[in-house]
Amino acid sequence: MPRSAAHSLPADGGCQDRTLIARIAAAERWARTPNRVAATEPARRGLRARFEREADPEGILDVTERARRADALFTAHMLRLARASAKARRSSR
Repeated sequence: MPRSAAHSLPADGGCQDRTLIARIAAAERWARTPNRVAATEPARRGLRARFEREADPEGILDVTERARRADALFTAHMLRLARASAKARRSSR
């Protein structure tokens, strides 16, 4: 069995090298995955369940209201990620 790319990091480390190794691994994984939607479905379900639990921890809301609130929490989460990404891009310049 060939050695994993993650085990062949240079002695000096290097964030850029680790990033490149991760990108290579991701490309190889998706090249071998026949159905991306099916492969990522459990993660999407889990993320949705997380926001539904946050929106209605006691489980007392109507299904429609819980979904509306979970959608709002999901939007807020994605906006936070976008903000952090923009901040990281600005700081790397």
